[in-house]
Amino acid sequence: MKVALVAHGDNASEVKDLFYREGFELIEKECTNEKEYIELLKDVDGALIYIHPPTTRKVMEETKHLKVISRGGVGVDSVDLDAATELGICVCNTPGVNTTEVADHAMALLLSITRKITEQNELVKKGYWTDKAELIQPYRSELGRIAGKVVGIIGLGNIGKAFSTRIKGFGPSKIISYDPHIDRTTADLFGVELVDLDTLLKESDFITLHAPSNKETFHIINDEAFSKMKDNCILINTARGPLVDPSALFNALKNNIIFAAGIDVTEQEPISSEDPLLNLDNLIITPHTAASSSLAREFTTKKQAENVIRILKSKAPHGLANPEVIKNIHLMKEKGNNRWDGLNLFDTSLNV
Repeated sequence: MKVALVAHGDNASEVKDLFYREGFELIEKECTNEKEYIELLKDVDGALIYIHPPTTRKVMEETKHLKVISRGGVGVDSVDLDAATELGICVCNTPGVNTTEVADHAMALLLSITRKITEQNELVKKGYWTDKAELIQPYRSELGRIAGKVVGIIGLGNIGKAFSTRIKGFGPSKIISYDPHIDRTTADLFGVELVDLDTLLKESDFITLHAPSNKETFHIINDEAFSKMKDNCILINTARGPLVDPSALFNALKNNIIFAAGIDVTEQEPISSEDPLLNLDNLIITPHTAASSSLAREFTTKKQAENVIRILKSKAPHGLANPEVIKNIHLMKEKGNNRWDGLNLFDTSLNV
């Protein structure tokens, strides 16, 4: 069987060896557009993919044998899940491999803003500590603290929980969360109070986003949401760009509706060098690196590869983003003459 590997700088040689040891033919190619992507995927059984190019319905409809695509991390928003499910293609992810990195990065952004790390670093390197100390002095009264403040977490999944354990050590007055998919018992175990979205927006001094990107969360932070926040609120987004309306974010920061924001993701990536957000002093931005570390990249790529191998060997993957596909696959196998022909076994334990 053939597996496609979308060329990427983090593809370790041991991952390729993993496929070879399992008897797979590996095709590696850099894809910069949809046409190249379709050409790469059209005759393969599985694929390791990334955010770009997007895996659209058109791309998947052009494939004859594709059974599984695997993305690193937990997000699969670059894949048309409905189309994949309809076409009988498993969409796998690797939940948990970068939880630590993303939670750490969210904390780093928050601390950088409250303690004005980047601004102070710049002034000291310009020699102001020595030659213009009067310009540094005002910072001493502008630095903030987390202790005694209200922390709001939107999305209390693995990363949201990990963030809550980190922030707890800084002594906030309380940690609240909005997540309609989490039960109160689970929240209580992490010392988090579940509230509705309006309450979180109005009460929080710091708001951090850890929700997936989908129809329900698209622009969950918009003009209306910003209007409910405190004027000293700090917004952190290390989740997905489409959770925040970029125009609303610009307006909120430009007009001091909120105090500041720290983001690792944008709606369009990479963000244009001409984007007005980049001119704001009260915004810290990093280039979608929150999930990255040497260990996380290694583990992610390995599990990403194992997902493909497991599906094609009729075993349960590390993560399946569209479990509804299992029913469609069984129907396809009964009818025959489709992408699942020739795979004699399919583990129904995947349907969990």
